Amino acid sequence: MPNDTRELPAANDGLSRFLGGSPLAVAFRLVLLSILVGVVLAAIGFDPWNILQSIRLLFQRLWDLGFDAINWLWRYFLLGAVIVVPIWLVTRLITPRGR
Repeated sequence: MPNDTRELPAANDGLSRFLGGSPLAVAFRLVLLSILVGVVLAAIGFDPWNILQSIRLLFQRLWDLGFDAINWLWRYFLLGAVIVVPIWLVTRLITPRGR
């Protein structure tokens, strides 16, 4: 019937409303999401048995990486400036200044 307004029995269930779907479907989605997040956390070095130490180690590595990146940028800046600044200075001196 096109005007059938009956609802499924699970739609009125308090647990299904609380979970946002059927318990089995929600459990399946949570398992898949947990595996995905676990893979990502393992890739950045988290250990599930010592999570606080892993978080501290992550921030320590990010801190060290930040200063290594600044050192890396500074070296490339100096290397490029050795070429760019003299060429810019010569072109400024040679180029006629007109209004």
